[in-house]
Amino acid sequence: MNDLSRATAPFETGAISHVGRVRSANEDNLVVRPEFGVWAVADGMGGHENGALASATVAAAIERIGAAQSAPDLLARLEDGVLQANAELRQRISDNGGAPMGSTLAVLLVHDRHFACVWSGDSRIYLVRSGQITQMSRDHTEVQDMVERGVLTPDEAKRSPRRHVITRAIGVHDTPELDLDSGEIAGDDVFVLCSDGLTEHVQDDEILLAVGEAGAQEACDALLALTLQRGARDNVTVIIVRYHEDDSRSTQWMPNMRMQGSDAP
Repeated sequence: MNDLSRATAPFETGAISHVGRVRSANEDNLVVRPEFGVWAVADGMGGHENGALASATVAAAIERIGAAQSAPDLLARLEDGVLQANAELRQRISDNGGAPMGSTLAVLLVHDRHFACVWSGDSRIYLVRSGQITQMSRDHTEVQDMVERGVLTPDEAKRSPRRHVITRAIGVHDTPELDLDSGEIAGDDVFVLCSDGLTEHVQDDEILLAVGEAGAQEACDALLALTLQRGARDNVTVIIVRYHEDDSRSTQWMPNMRMQGSDAP
């Protein structure tokens, strides 16, 4: 994909991040680089200062990916960035006497007609296609593991006090673990990337309803408003990427990204 095709790639992007109703600081970070085919959400952990630093470190590494020559090259660039971020966080942990620090990561990569969803932790990636919503990512959490082993039902998992205990994150281990799902992009596909601050309060069918025919930023705003209405106990970050096949008029070279404080929209 050359510079011109990236500039006219038919992606409409909306993005928003909010501290929520309870937290005093926003430990989420996001990356929106449609010109490179890269979108990402990172949710920090380890206390508000360490968490913010961890997610910022991961986001900065993703920002540096740059233009790729092929889909495999784009994935390799992402993997290199994650390895660099993980090494930096491990060094900071060592320098600070072992203080915990890490970040979830959910990334959407697109090159030509190929897409890849890559993740670590419980930030999610959804695909809305033909009126149906599919969770592309699998939560790396204790309760998800227990659901898959038949120890908990999905409803019990939602109420478990350990539902936020994650089993993977960037910076937690010497070698980061990432999962990947990939495919061919189709006309009018919509991808939703979000931190768990959204999915704590909003169900999949409500995400589908918000996406509907609304513009990407309008849908982000609606999902944030719904989360705030329901208490927003955590930071909330949402990215929506809508693909308009053969319609360069819908391109947004610079997305309507919003970073908000504790005030409601």
